[in-house]
Amino acid sequence: MRTAFAPTPAFRIWLPAGTCLAALSLAVAASSALVDHARAADDHSCKGDSGGITLAQGFCATVFANNIGHARHLAVAADGTVYVNTWSGRYYKNNELPPGGFLVALKDRDGDGRAEVTERFGENVAEGGHGGTGLALYKDAVYAEINDRIMRYPIAKGEVAPKANGEVVVSGLPLTGDHPMHPFLISPNGDLFVDLGSATNACEQKNRMPGSPGNDPCTEKETRGGIWRYDANKSDQRFSPAERYASGIRNGEGIALDGTGRIFATQHGRDQLHENWPALYTAKQGFELPAEEIVELRPGGDYGWPECYFDPDQKKLVLAPEYGGDGGKKVGLCAERLGPAAAFPAHWAPNDLKFYVGEGGSSRFPKAYQGGAFVAFHGSWNRAPGPQGGYNVVFQPFKDGRASGEYVVFAEEFAGGVKEPGRAKFRPSGLAIGPDGALFISDDVNGRIWRVTYEGGDPSAKVTAAPTPQVRSTSARQEMPPEGIHADAGRRVAELPVPPGATKQQVALGERVFHGEVGGATCGGCHGSDAAGSPVGADLTSGKYLWSDGSLKGIEDTIANGVPEPKEHGGVMPPMGGVQLSEADLKAVAAYAWAVGHKLR
Repeated sequence: MRTAFAPTPAFRIWLPAGTCLAALSLAVAASSALVDHARAADDHSCKGDSGGITLAQGFCATVFANNIGHARHLAVAADGTVYVNTWSGRYYKNNELPPGGFLVALKDRDGDGRAEVTERFGENVAEGGHGGTGLALYKDAVYAEINDRIMRYPIAKGEVAPKANGEVVVSGLPLTGDHPMHPFLISPNGDLFVDLGSATNACEQKNRMPGSPGNDPCTEKETRGGIWRYDANKSDQRFSPAERYASGIRNGEGIALDGTGRIFATQHGRDQLHENWPALYTAKQGFELPAEEIVELRPGGDYGWPECYFDPDQKKLVLAPEYGGDGGKKVGLCAERLGPAAAFPAHWAPNDLKFYVGEGGSSRFPKAYQGGAFVAFHGSWNRAPGPQGGYNVVFQPFKDGRASGEYVVFAEEFAGGVKEPGRAKFRPSGLAIGPDGALFISDDVNGRIWRVTYEGGDPSAKVTAAPTPQVRSTSARQEMPPEGIHADAGRRVAELPVPPGATKQQVALGERVFHGEVGGATCGGCHGSDAAGSPVGADLTSGKYLWSDGSLKGIEDTIANGVPEPKEHGGVMPPMGGVQLSEADLKAVAAYAWAVGHKLR
């Protein structure tokens, strides 16, 4: 549950008639003290707009860097230099990238909270590089993931960006499937913990296809879906199943140490319970299940994937439908798997994790934040037909290795007006804490880095949430009034062409099917509410067709048959969008897809 901040009520002094001058003097003095307090509060006010985001009371942000590429994970050196890994590829529609290597060094020389120095290093596109996510600092070197490797770049004294060639620490890491990234953590003694996300959604025989049973046993777990351990002090190590440290973690993007040395990882919960198993899960259950997690890593631990998922209402792991689950009642072997230390709303996509520990300096956060965890949520794509969620940074109190209270949304408004992967202005991806206690947040859409400091002046301040957005537009479409409106009123269909052989009424019905209002399909989750595409689904408005000739019949056949092996996007499409569309609904949504693709012609 999101905790909202409630400001302290204004202090009032009541003076009855006939009060003596001394009392009036006290009132004036009290009033003066209030003015002084207000001035002190003003002295701690933020300068500027905090880079477009809103923060918990007392916190401010500056745009530390901008447009550096698709910024993923980052780390801050003892001298304040910020190192960032960036990524490319079809997830970002293979767009144009800044020149130079994928690794970026940023330096704020004048202390104004903004980097004046930007230096790039590491492999570039011409050298076959595609960038990566993982990055860490260890023993005066930058460790960074690129392609199938983790590299070490020694930093010489006086350098901002390393000039020496990198050396291979680990190579041969898997790149195929749904989660090709390799985030990692290096412990103080040099243990290198690497996440190898799953190649599939739930180890199905046919990935993401309706009713497909899971492979039993899931041999994918031998090389994916877990954490591997290597030695950061060694070179030329090769990936193999033997180094697996923990399993059953579908995608552990964020790995972090708490103040006692415990190791934790985030877990991206599985997708498409409703789309692939509509007889067992309603559409609402599809976007509310399962929880996103933080788990404590233990040697040999198994955290449930793919056989189990965590139900936040029942607060337990239950059996997945691919492995004999019945919609959430059966537990089976899940009773032997390890549950989370903290849980969050479904499909928010926790992309990084940092515990707020250490002494810090001038930007130190209040004591209430000490020992707690910050989580960067990249944002959902598959909560349709409900509103998308995430696109924020939350703070989760921790004690003794477990959540010790409800999380609060610490930083908000990254997405801007529309919380969708294809239209969000910014998406939080990485976190780092500087030597002075400042929190850095990266964005992998436009390559922005924020530096967040505490300016409230009260080290005993309580944890509070960022203000709730006054305009909470989490969908590109406006909500309809409870009494409803005419099918065509105010909708885009009035502007759309009608395909030969179809009717305007079919296009209008198709728009409602597309947005999940009819038939239970969730087309807008992948293709965007405006049909203009996302990192996982094609832009239907472009007029480009990969699976048919673009005719109404061709589009209809593509929807009916599905797209199990996409040519240019990461998300597969089950037949009928994973639900049982009627013939009328199928023809209607095909007519709508044709119409949006021909609007500009």
